[in-house]
Amino acid sequence: MTTDNTPVYLDASAPVERRVEDLLDRMTLEELVAQLLSVPSERISETGTTEPALLDEDGEIVWEEAESLLEHGVGHFTRLAGGGGISPERAAEVTEELQEYLVEETRLGVPAVPHEECLSGYMGPDGTTYPQMIGVASTFEPDRVREMTDRIREQLRAIGSVHALSPVLDIGRDPRWGRTEETFGEDPYLVARMASAYVEGLQGEDPRTGISATLKHFAGHGVGEGGKNRSSVQVGEREFREVHLFPYEVAIREAGAESVMNAYHDVDGIPCAADESLLTGILRGEWEFEGTVVSDYFSVRFLKEEHGVASDYQTAAVQAVQAGLDVELPQIECYDTLVDAVEAGEIERETIETAARRVLRQKVEKGLFEDYGTDQGDVEAAFGPEANREYARQLARESVTLLKNEDDLLPIADDERVAVVGPKADTSAGQLGDYAYAAHYPWKESNRHVVTPLEAFEERLGADSVTYAEGCTTTGPGTDGFEDAVAAAEDADVALAFVGARSAVALSEADAAERDERPDVPTSGEGADVADLGLPGVQKELVEELQETETPLVVVFVSGKPHATPWIDEHVPAVVHGWLPGEEGGYGIADVVLGEHNPSGRLPLSIPKNVGQLPVYYGRKPNSRNERHVYADSDPLYPFGYGLSYTDFAYGDVELSATEIAPAGTVTASITVENTGEMAGHEVIQCYAHQRWPTQARPVQELVGFHRVHLEPGESATVEFDVAASQLAYHDADMDVVVEPGEYELRIGSSAADIEADATFEVTGRREVPQKGRVYFAETRVDSEN
Repeated sequence: MTTDNTPVYLDASAPVERRVEDLLDRMTLEELVAQLLSVPSERISETGTTEPALLDEDGEIVWEEAESLLEHGVGHFTRLAGGGGISPERAAEVTEELQEYLVEETRLGVPAVPHEECLSGYMGPDGTTYPQMIGVASTFEPDRVREMTDRIREQLRAIGSVHALSPVLDIGRDPRWGRTEETFGEDPYLVARMASAYVEGLQGEDPRTGISATLKHFAGHGVGEGGKNRSSVQVGEREFREVHLFPYEVAIREAGAESVMNAYHDVDGIPCAADESLLTGILRGEWEFEGTVVSDYFSVRFLKEEHGVASDYQTAAVQAVQAGLDVELPQIECYDTLVDAVEAGEIERETIETAARRVLRQKVEKGLFEDYGTDQGDVEAAFGPEANREYARQLARESVTLLKNEDDLLPIADDERVAVVGPKADTSAGQLGDYAYAAHYPWKESNRHVVTPLEAFEERLGADSVTYAEGCTTTGPGTDGFEDAVAAAEDADVALAFVGARSAVALSEADAAERDERPDVPTSGEGADVADLGLPGVQKELVEELQETETPLVVVFVSGKPHATPWIDEHVPAVVHGWLPGEEGGYGIADVVLGEHNPSGRLPLSIPKNVGQLPVYYGRKPNSRNERHVYADSDPLYPFGYGLSYTDFAYGDVELSATEIAPAGTVTASITVENTGEMAGHEVIQCYAHQRWPTQARPVQELVGFHRVHLEPGESATVEFDVAASQLAYHDADMDVVVEPGEYELRIGSSAADIEADATFEVTGRREVPQKGRVYFAETRVDSEN
């Protein structure tokens, strides 16, 4: 109930836009600009050192700093909990106290938007850590992603956060790039499906109880020159739109994503942070996006320092906000100069109001003016050492991908003596992705126990049946541990070699100077880009030594990137990719290796034979796909969608509902799959489209649908894909999205290279697809049969 004296913006019964406009009308220029700023728990200097901002090192509020920084209000609180390294209980208290200060002590009482990172789980103390996203993508199961982010939402809301800087929608086609592990893989359809599910789970059904998802890094961040983070992107407009922008369009139109983060790089010379055609023309004009655009950390400053397109921070701020970048993260560096820029006539006040309007709309829609508080009961319910562990284990085991299993070496029997060796066998941080709290901040405490493979196998088989030897470190030249590793293998029935790359955020310059001798250099993760896709250090040599014993060998990659290891594929009888499986990863891997779970992961990206082959993604155009190098063909070592099982599946023929469809029509493709083996298991049925004789060079095939089914021995199921003609559309010579007439094939199989059956149909006419009339995903159905 409100009174006549209550400002409209505080009237919860008033329409959102009326509340926002009322508040805008009351704001001074300083208060408007403050809504575009962010304040962190600790300030990060240009050299990487930190100093207190809102919180001191004990997690106490530095009120003198807070009162100065928050005098006119603020747009965002930057990672109070995760960046501050404080417990969930304290995080909830701090957030509420600072929100109360804004509401009670500033002139207009506008609360802030607290944001956190949550790529593989809330990145803060006590947050559950799930598998890194490249592993989650291997499940080919959007429902799993949605269920995961539903749990993440519960933890974030409990500490007072309403905004998260995830998911990553970059296309991972160059595995030299360290952040490949953060992606959902190489295919825009798969990325769009998984990212949309991520958004739906995180945001929930009501903005007042959901977490605003941030799509990043907009756009094309995965294809920087040389596979290097933040480097320039050179890509044609057609490919940019059809591959790199596609997942964003889908997540905005279909899932209603509430925020977008710009990428660091430039595209054809235009930095994304200052690209009006991208941040306003496409995002808001074409897609009608109404949410906020937040900067990737320090990217406004980088307009001056990296791109050299701004002579000072004020010019950088003007360029960014005019382009459509609303909030500068993570701290006040450039946007505070916008007051002077307006007063000097360098930018219009209306431009500032436009950005502030978006921020204020989010705050109203989130219900922050009515309820910014936290509840310790919610914290207790959401957190704790056992919170969500069983679900983390389920995700881990369903992401594990079996690549080779000669003579059915796997699964291993419970009564066998096992050698567990390798640098990834008993390292907690080694199971985690770069945006997991324990990997991001290894010097800070967390109560989350991470189960290593060694721990899992000792628990399952008994310590007396397991012999451990590290063998070597992930990097560095030392081979002193080889002898112990070989001895352990020789005394065992089966040897398991856990190898891979360490994931973390980039090396400092001081660390980089010693990289050749360091035992654990990050070669995966943000800023950890590589020019060699083999195993780092002397890990390959360790595997070679183990293979020379008479003990059967299983190589388990615990790594966020694919490794080019043709020697291992040729010589080692069993190969498994466990990705970065999270806090329950050891159990997840053991569940698969010991046969408790039939491996069901499928590769979300193609694995090359060597780095010189790149690119090897499945959807290349015919000439790129068919041409070869002198000493290497164009086939990947393992193709997209590939993964073995402990059972066998047989496919029938593809049946189509029609042999001709109109350009606005739909064709249904059905196929029966049977489990012909002796063990229950999952199969991922994949549907690809190929156009015969298109008017321009097109990918050899494109994923248009997939469905994961579970079948008991002898059970069969008929899977149906409703493929709309608009899914086949692409940009013509005039850059209009059109469906072309002609013959099309639907190919169904177990991977991009293992097509089991196909059928042909014809589209009878040409149609330009309206912006709001496009079908993005195939509807799928399953009829089980005995």
